[in-house]
Amino acid sequence: MADYIDLNGEGRSFGDAEAQAEVRDNDRQYVFHSWSAQGKINPLPVAKGEGVRFWDYDGNEYLDFSSQLVNLNLGHQHPGLVKAIQDQAGRLATIQPSMANDARGELAKRIVEHSFEGARSVFFTNGGADANEYAIRMARHHTGRQKVLARYRSYHGSTATAITMTGDPRRWTNGVIDANIVHFFGPYQYRSEFYSETPEQETERALEHLEHTIQLEGPNTIAAIILETITGTNGVLVPTPGYLAGVRELCDKYGIMMICDEVMVGFGRVGEWFAYQAFDITPDLVTFAKGVNSGYVPLGGVVISEAIHDTFVERPFPGGLTYSGHPLACAAGIATFDIFEEEGILERVRDLGERVIAPRLAEFAEKHPSVGEFRGRGLFWALELVLDRETREPLVPFNAAGDAAAPMNAVVAACKDAGLSPFVHFNRLQIAPPLIVSEEDLVKALDIMDEALTVADGYYTGE
Repeated sequence: MADYIDLNGEGRSFGDAEAQAEVRDNDRQYVFHSWSAQGKINPLPVAKGEGVRFWDYDGNEYLDFSSQLVNLNLGHQHPGLVKAIQDQAGRLATIQPSMANDARGELAKRIVEHSFEGARSVFFTNGGADANEYAIRMARHHTGRQKVLARYRSYHGSTATAITMTGDPRRWTNGVIDANIVHFFGPYQYRSEFYSETPEQETERALEHLEHTIQLEGPNTIAAIILETITGTNGVLVPTPGYLAGVRELCDKYGIMMICDEVMVGFGRVGEWFAYQAFDITPDLVTFAKGVNSGYVPLGGVVISEAIHDTFVERPFPGGLTYSGHPLACAAGIATFDIFEEEGILERVRDLGERVIAPRLAEFAEKHPSVGEFRGRGLFWALELVLDRETREPLVPFNAAGDAAAPMNAVVAACKDAGLSPFVHFNRLQIAPPLIVSEEDLVKALDIMDEALTVADGYYTGE
């Protein structure tokens, strides 16, 4: 029996040096990789994926605990998603967005029905960055204003306005592409910008800072505030109590649209269809991608409120995409809803997060001095690794590279050597497995992390 199937549909065995060499050569000769110095990378050739695992060409097996880029919510090669795409391709592979399509309409209906009260329609995009771009465009046309407030410690995509809104270092070298973006600080109790001593104090002071920013920028100039409901790559920062409700109140007070970026945390990642539902708020616009169909075919979109939808009833919306609501992508999205119900995905995410992950991470914090803090919910968590708990100095400096990043690189290497592909950013070891993960595999991955944390402990300099 073949270990994997190659590009030509032929069965191959792991350890095929010729096949691996061809994949590596084609990649290095012809593929231009994102966020990379092309001459300094050596991408891992992947031969096969199944469930929560993938294999390289040598047959090394990895537990995929980053869900690739936190998009593979239903895992590799889920038969329900694969069949939905195959069936749709067999009857209608594609159709332009100006025509009505059954798969597109059905998926939009399901998304609206599972979203916020007052949601009216969905504009489909090809991914998360353009979903955020179009949400901003809608807010600007709806309000007649141009400024947008976005948080530091955020990522919203790499297209023009999206990368300008992004608050992490990936923005720096791209310049100011959209001059109407203003950044502000959100709550981050562990590294408070506001010298807060409690989560409640952090909420109060963060909201005061936001309102001051609104007032100093001019409320009548601000179209929207965009925020990741739970900050993703930049730390799995769960909002402090009352913060999101407070942002909603400020938006209502000043006539500003509230946009929840759910590209990473939507579709079950934290045990809700959308993460904002865990905080009892109603946004004006919601962006999504990734988990809507686990990235099997590129798809994103914007959930639009009745009021914003009505802005474009008599006047045209100035925007569109050739592949908006692509039938193959939408078919996989419909299947996602079916699978979530059939497999009880939301319930199991909440259960595993509360019963397995949270107590185990509490054990890590007791056992490993390098664990400064852990936080998260559902199947989305972060371990903040430090050199000193008292000073909270991070294990590696902010935006570390080269030798400065060596301690985190060592932790990552320990995970990979034990068969775990982790999600890492700066000084954080993050947890984001496919939502179909078994309890057995979850425990196995946590055991590997436990051992890898002893590597981080070796760098600890505190008392």
